[in-house]
Amino acid sequence: GLLVGTLDVVLDSSARVAPYRILYQAPDSLVYWTIACGCSRKEITEHWEWLEQNLLQTLSIFENENDINTFVRGKIQGIIAEYNKINGIKEDDDTEKFKEAIVKFHKLFGMPEEEKLVNYYSCSYWKGKVPRQGWVYLSINHLCFYSFLMGREAKLVIRWVDITQLEKNATLLFPDMIKVSTRSSEHFFSVFLNISETFKLMEQLANIAMRQLLDNEGFEQDRSLPKLKKKSPKKVSALKRDLDARAKSERYRALFRLPKDEKLDGHTDCTLWTPFNKMHILGQMFVSTNYICFTSKEENLCSLIIPLREVTIVEKADSSSVLPSPLSISTKNRMTFLFANLKDRDFLTMAHLYAFIACDCSIQVFTRSSSLISASPHKSLSSESEGERQFNLNDNGIPTATQALMTMYRRRSPEEFNPKLAKEFLKEQAWKIHFAEYGQGVCMYRTEKTRDLVLKGIPESMRGELWLLFSGAINEMTTHPGYYEDLVEKSMGKYNLATEEIERDLHRSLPEHPAFQNEMGIAALRRVLTAYAFRNPNIGYCQAMNIVTSVLLLYAKEEEAFWLLVALCERMLPDYYNTRVVGALVDQGVFEELARDYIPQLYDCMQDLGVISTISLSWFLTLFLSVMPFESAVVVVDCFFCEGIKVIFQLALAVLEANVDKLLNCKDDGEAMTVLGRYLDSVTNKDSTLPPIPHLHSLLSDDVEPYPEVDIFRLIRSSYEKFGSIRADLIEQMRFKQRLKVIQTLEDTTKRNVVRTIVTETSFTIDELEELYALFKAEHLTSCYWGGNSNATERHDPSLPYLEQYRIDFEQFKGMFALLFPWACGTHSDTLAARLFRLLDENGDLLINFHEF
Repeated sequence: GLLVGTLDVVLDSSARVAPYRILYQAPDSLVYWTIACGCSRKEITEHWEWLEQNLLQTLSIFENENDINTFVRGKIQGIIAEYNKINGIKEDDDTEKFKEAIVKFHKLFGMPEEEKLVNYYSCSYWKGKVPRQGWVYLSINHLCFYSFLMGREAKLVIRWVDITQLEKNATLLFPDMIKVSTRSSEHFFSVFLNISETFKLMEQLANIAMRQLLDNEGFEQDRSLPKLKKKSPKKVSALKRDLDARAKSERYRALFRLPKDEKLDGHTDCTLWTPFNKMHILGQMFVSTNYICFTSKEENLCSLIIPLREVTIVEKADSSSVLPSPLSISTKNRMTFLFANLKDRDFLTMAHLYAFIACDCSIQVFTRSSSLISASPHKSLSSESEGERQFNLNDNGIPTATQALMTMYRRRSPEEFNPKLAKEFLKEQAWKIHFAEYGQGVCMYRTEKTRDLVLKGIPESMRGELWLLFSGAINEMTTHPGYYEDLVEKSMGKYNLATEEIERDLHRSLPEHPAFQNEMGIAALRRVLTAYAFRNPNIGYCQAMNIVTSVLLLYAKEEEAFWLLVALCERMLPDYYNTRVVGALVDQGVFEELARDYIPQLYDCMQDLGVISTISLSWFLTLFLSVMPFESAVVVVDCFFCEGIKVIFQLALAVLEANVDKLLNCKDDGEAMTVLGRYLDSVTNKDSTLPPIPHLHSLLSDDVEPYPEVDIFRLIRSSYEKFGSIRADLIEQMRFKQRLKVIQTLEDTTKRNVVRTIVTETSFTIDELEELYALFKAEHLTSCYWGGNSNATERHDPSLPYLEQYRIDFEQFKGMFALLFPWACGTHSDTLAARLFRLLDENGDLLINFHEF
């Protein structure tokens, strides 16, 4: 028994899954069929009794053995199908091996059926200095470990919501080790065959748990996991493949700034013909519900986003040695994209497009011979008229600087001309040249040259258009016509906490700018902020949103500003603008790590002064708009919409590095903040054609000797040269680590606040109250995992005071009654529980909050 148990665990055999079986074997056959199995003698006896009553008598009618075989097999399969139908069990595509693991998991750890196993891995768990060989089971809500070695059993169950740190460590002794920390203990696992896959899955499940702690969104997500194609490998569970699909979709959306409900269908290697340098670039094509995207293998070389709503013609040509498996896609703005070397052309692209055509008859799909398709795609035409194009373009189709200036002279009177306007005009011309060569609009080829143009500053007249394009807001706006107007109509005249806060902050939003010194600008700002608060009540309104939105309104129409705000709050700065500014606190932790790695000589000093926490919140939340002169800060916003959060980290590091010597001599945080404030206030944009707007820091430091001017473009260029190696995927890894830390710290703070509020009203000690709060919250979360009579969102309302946020229903209370109360025994236990529940439910909402409890 000890040996079988040990082999079962170490070798993952099925020796102990079903110790009792009923087998059916015909007299002349070597094959037997498993008719029933059971974990106990009682269970298998019940099956046998059923067979005696319902099957054995019928078999005596048949004379032929084959008929008996057919009847028995058909009968058993029919019973199983009927049982599954009645109990709502769907046939899944999990392997038999994985189904055995599920049975083991539920049996070993006493988990209910609702707790879904994602995957399991062989590993060693270090208890003290002794390794225990066994299996780690990763389910949606728990990390579990089981080991059985010659009679010694080791069992561990950790909820993902209790994990405070998750690290993949490498030591001299153990190159591959995963450390899992909770508030009370640390656990070490090693000797994984596929440690990277295991750790990624752990990260993903812990992240879902953190979302649950934040706003219950995780619970809703788990019920709508994306499904992968049937071509997926069968070696892992269906749920594991679904989670992999979700992770890939998240990376895909982040890479191409796509709407948050876009799901990736698949991707394949291919080449893209790029007419601007006449090359076939190697990369990957991604296909999703509404988009075809491409990114080159070489970073920043070229990327492309083609919304299917823009596609007019798709042509599949015969393969040739010059162009294997070519596919040509034409769009409404007369651009044609040529893909080749598609490994899985039919599965990924054609089938997807045919499905899309069923909804949109304006797309033509056909095939033609490869000789026709090998011509290079058309260049897109810019939005200028032919006359302007002929005037502005030289023999090569490129406007010269001289011609550009001549054009400007013709358009403006001599007294209007000045060097700033000339520079602004040249920038506009540079973008028009770029559009002529790389295309204009959402289907534009995005290259390193595009980024370089952004770093030189987007022209005032093109800022709104390009912000919409780079942020991806253009896609959501185009696909949701009338949405903003409806929201404005529904939200106007309604009052709640968010609208009160908005009213209070309206006149503090860029008060120095003329646009917000009249009721027209204020009214537009009010409409955008209120509409967003009604769209996303989880965020509602947060300070700093007013500053950012007021700047968006200066360069974009009202509806455009709204969709830019959506892109910022929901995709580009996730969780920044909620009541606890979780995203900004996470990035503050990331920034501390980056400062330690990149400016080590300053890190200890900054920690002692406590400056990083102060600066990161004000700098990051407003994208430098509140700490830098307006005309310089909008250049930062240009770069942010183009490159994402890495720009903000790079710039913040560059500012610290530029002030290393002064900061090292600071005696306190006030002095350090003054140094940084004066530096940022001196950041100038000499190209700006805007009238100068007075800035807060300059008003505070008028009597001090002026700081030497810092050119914003030089500062940005320097940040790229020194800190450009910071990659977006590295930031995401660092964010995960910090998110665990930040959310668990916030949870601890909440618990302390609750206990402090209630300790004077009860006879419990602080320790006892903390323990009760942990138990109460665990019960709430458990019911969210495993159902209950009311849904998760009804039982958790983040807008309520902490004492009332989490609530439990009667079923949960009954479980706690049995655990905690001395009268929970005998036949009247349920009646007593029901009476006590009614007594405690003071407001009669059939839910009990912690205060009532």
